[in-house]
Amino acid sequence: MNNASDARYPLLLADIGGTNARFAIETAPGTLQAVSVIPCAAYASLEAALQSYLQEEASIAAGAAAIRHAAIAIANPVHGDQIRMTNHHWEFSVSAVRTHFGFERLHVVNDFTALALSLPHLQAHQYFQVGGHQPLADSAIGLLGAGTGLGVSGLIPCGERWLPLHSEGGHASFTPANAKEAAILDVAWREFQHVSAERLLSGPGLSLMYRALAELQQKSVTPLEPPAILLRGLQRECDICTEVLSTFCEMLGTIAANLALTLGARKGIYIGGGIVPRLGEFFQQSGFRTRFEDKGRFQDYLAAIPVYVITEAYPALIGLSALHRQQSAH
Repeated sequence: MNNASDARYPLLLADIGGTNARFAIETAPGTLQAVSVIPCAAYASLEAALQSYLQEEASIAAGAAAIRHAAIAIANPVHGDQIRMTNHHWEFSVSAVRTHFGFERLHVVNDFTALALSLPHLQAHQYFQVGGHQPLADSAIGLLGAGTGLGVSGLIPCGERWLPLHSEGGHASFTPANAKEAAILDVAWREFQHVSAERLLSGPGLSLMYRALAELQQKSVTPLEPPAILLRGLQRECDICTEVLSTFCEMLGTIAANLALTLGARKGIYIGGGIVPRLGEFFQQSGFRTRFEDKGRFQDYLAAIPVYVITEAYPALIGLSALHRQQSAH
C-alpha cells in the first residue's frame, strides 16, 4: 500500500453530484480502493456522508485511519471557504471540514474542473468516438455533461500542462434550433423566467420536455421521473419518451457545437455526466452528430472535430488524483 517515501497516500477522493456522492481511497498513483456510491439524500450533510464512508469496512482496510490528504469535486461553483450546492441542500465550510477530519490538505474544486483534468489521462477503453476526424494537437478541449444539471468546462494547452476552465456554461440561455424546440421553450418559460440550457439538458429537463411534448401533442399523460423516461424511451415503449431522448440528443448537438466554436476546441469535445453514457447506441444513431455539424459556413470546421463519450465510471476521481499530484509537486 502506501509507504513512508510518499506521504500523499492514502488519499481520500470524493465526487459530489446533485444526486449521488462517489468516494474512493487512492492507495498509490492510479490505484483506487473502497469505491462507494451513496445517494446524497440519505445524509443530512457532507460531513455525515464522509464520516459514514470512512467507517465502512472496505475504507478501514484501505487505510482510512491514516488519511491526511483529501480532494473533493462538487457540482457547484467553488469560491472561497463556504460551499452551498446549487442542486442539493448540502452546504459546508472547507476549513471546518479539514479541521473536523484532521486533513493536512483538502482541495475542493468544481466537479467539471475535476472531470476536465481527467481527460489527458483517459485511455481508449474509457470512451468511444462519435464522428469527426483526428484531434488537432495544441488545441483546446471542450467538455460538457448532463446529469442532475449540465456541467461545462474545457482544457486550454499551456506548455506541458493543461489549464482547466472554471465554467458555469450550463446556465447560459437555451437557444432553440427549430420550431419544435421553440415550442418547448415557450412551455418552459411558463415555469421559469430564465430558461438555461440546464433546464432542458439534464435529468429534470427530461421530465420538463416530456410534459412539454405531451402538451404540444395534446396528449394527457402522468408525469414521469427521468429514469423512467430513459428506460421507456430506450426500449421504445413510449413514443413521447423516445422523442424526448431524440430531442435531447439534438439539443445537445447544438450546445456541443457552440462550445467547440467558442473555445476553438479542435482537439475534441468530451461528453460525460450521467445521461449520455447510458444512451449508448441510441446516442450514436441519434441526430446529435448531424446537429453538431449544422452550423452553415462552419460545417466543415465542425465536421473535423471528434466527439468522445466518456464511459469510465469515475472520471472525476481520476481528475482529482491528477490535481493532487500536480499540487503536491509545488
